[in-house]
Amino acid sequence: MEIGFHNIGEVANEDLKFAVIVSKFQDQWIFVRHKDRDTWEIPGGHRELGENINETAKRELFEETGAKEFSIESICEYSVTRDNVNTTYGRLYFSHIKELDKLPNFEIKEIKLFDELPESLTYPEIQPYLFEKVKSKL
Repeated sequence: MEIGFHNIGEVANEDLKFAVIVSKFQDQWIFVRHKDRDTWEIPGGHRELGENINETAKRELFEETGAKEFSIESICEYSVTRDNVNTTYGRLYFSHIKELDKLPNFEIKEIKLFDELPESLTYPEIQPYLFEKVKSKL
């Protein structure tokens, strides 16, 4: 598997399928646990048909964390290539969450604050690279 980073605009807009939002609240990193898993992940998700990728990021951040008041900025675009054949693209964001509301009743079971990247990750072959990319830009 290969992770690549690209400047904003280098990937065709229609190819951006995911928004991943590395987020901080009260000087700690927010990670979420899906209802069907016991591992932690960075908030984010799939872009819906006809949705602007920036709107995807805001929607996913709210749905997965309950973020009520926040700032959000694009960091870069990224690619994940599996088996040298299948490449998917997304946009990576950073959000500073100022206020959390009740967690919406979607697919996320809980959120938790961490000082660093947790050990038990849902996507350990991808998430550390995305996390470190955002940290290097802050």
